Amino acid sequence: MSRFRMYPTGPQEQQMLLHCAHARYVWNLAVEQHAHWQPGRRAAPGFAEQCRQLTEARRENAWLAAGNADVQQQALKDFTKAKAARFTSGFGKPTWRRKHVHEGFRVIGTDRVPESEADGTPRLNARGRQVMGRSVVVQKLNRRWARAKVPGCGWVRFRLTHTELPTAKTFRVTFRNNQWHIAFAVIPEPIGAPGTGEVIGIDRGIKITVALSDSRKLNCPQLTTRECAQIRKHQRRAARAPKGSEAKAAEYAEVARLKAREADRRKDWCEKTSTMLARSYDLIRFEKLSITTMTRSAKGTPEQPGTNVRQKAGLNRAILSQGWGLLRRRTGEKAPGRVEDVPAPFTALRCSACGWIEKDSRKSQAEFICVSCGFACNADENAAVNVAAGQGGIPRPRRTAGAGGVTAATGRSSAREPQPTWVEIPLLQKGEDVKASRSGRGRSSPTVSRKPTGPPQCAGQAQQ
Repeated sequence: MSRFRMYPTGPQEQQMLLHCAHARYVWNLAVEQHAHWQPGRRAAPGFAEQCRQLTEARRENAWLAAGNADVQQQALKDFTKAKAARFTSGFGKPTWRRKHVHEGFRVIGTDRVPESEADGTPRLNARGRQVMGRSVVVQKLNRRWARAKVPGCGWVRFRLTHTELPTAKTFRVTFRNNQWHIAFAVIPEPIGAPGTGEVIGIDRGIKITVALSDSRKLNCPQLTTRECAQIRKHQRRAARAPKGSEAKAAEYAEVARLKAREADRRKDWCEKTSTMLARSYDLIRFEKLSITTMTRSAKGTPEQPGTNVRQKAGLNRAILSQGWGLLRRRTGEKAPGRVEDVPAPFTALRCSACGWIEKDSRKSQAEFICVSCGFACNADENAAVNVAAGQGGIPRPRRTAGAGGVTAATGRSSAREPQPTWVEIPLLQKGEDVKASRSGRGRSSPTVSRKPTGPPQCAGQAQQ
């Protein structure tokens, strides 16, 4: 989806805010209709019936009639699609929309353009006539600016950040953090593979956002020290302001503006990084991480409260600020079929040179020194090389320390001390005389294997 920043004038902004209010009002009416349904009652109205009811409502309500009918019908159509995809989208059933939170509306194209098949031939209907499709009205002003026609607002300018002008049937206008954006419903074409056969492994972290197996390290941009200080300043002022006052709302708006700046930087970095990966490598392998589980709160329950809750909350914020999930999702969308997930276990503990797995090899967060072969490198780079090789989840065969041979893959570390030899110690039968046992006149007693009480005896010493 192509998204651009809009710059409406004052009157245009007021009209677009009215469109947002109308779309939100119609959406909430549809939610209320479907929430009223219970087993045994008549089914909730569909899209066609809701459009008929909307026409009647516009005749009786002057405020609703002042808006655009296409914008309001598109809100009903969006609700119908969301209701049908409640089991497949992952968002569940549609819920209420709130003011200052869900500000936006959809516009359908008014221009009629002939449609064509995939091979370029004209698309014909059952009667053999040309099928005409819709297209939004967009004009390019110069290299950096373009404009789109919004109902009731006329031409509204937006910043053109792509070389080509987008062509779509609909677009959506959103308002968030005092910024207007226009998003065209266009599915971009996937990026083709370069054909070099290169495979890249990606290890994601906090200190280093992305460590590549070719020794490159990329970091997601964060807020500067001054911007973080400004956030704390506005939060303190908002805490001291009277509840429900305009001053409190203004301070929180400043905080939201700064955090939106951080989110924009993170999205921009993820888009550029994912494009670079899709264009440069044939196969891209990510370390498979369950981000939802990793960022779960440690608060616990009133009966069993958690520990280190504040520390875990800070770790969760640090993880979410890196954009791990967004980078993986956008890379998969730009390079479909060329992205794989490698299981995370043992990728950080395995030596990429000899394959030895030992937790003591990870000296620190950034240092890796293999206890078997002595190979040393950055810990994140070592994990990225293992991810590129697909070595994760199940240990592979590895060399034995100091022996030069190959041991079978096991689920535990092979770096073990010499184990003691099991010896046989005679035990007395129940009721047998102790003196007879000591003098050797009693029956032979059965033996049981026990570990020696003295120092460990190696297998070679026991044979001697």
